[in-house]
Amino acid sequence: MTDTTPCKHEHACVRCPMLRIDPGQRQRLIEITHSLTDRIKEAKSNGWLGEAEGLQVSLQAASKKLTAMDQARSRSKTQITDLGLPQIRQF
Repeated sequence: MTDTTPCKHEHACVRCPMLRIDPGQRQRLIEITHSLTDRIKEAKSNGWLGEAEGLQVSLQAASKKLTAMDQARSRSKTQITDLGLPQIRQF
């Protein structure tokens, strides 16, 4: 028996805007971008222009995710969030 969820994004590809990359998987995403670059070169050299275009879309999405991940990491290092002092309320 397989475990499934109702979310259609359960097995999201790198193009999916709902996919949030675990920061611990950053190196894997870099490997994916390198692989996509190699596959684009191969597709172009074989004249598979449609394939190259699809791979280019995936590469752009992966690059955006890397950029977003780096920006989030730099924000979390430099930004302090003041949560205030807790208050006890009587109802």
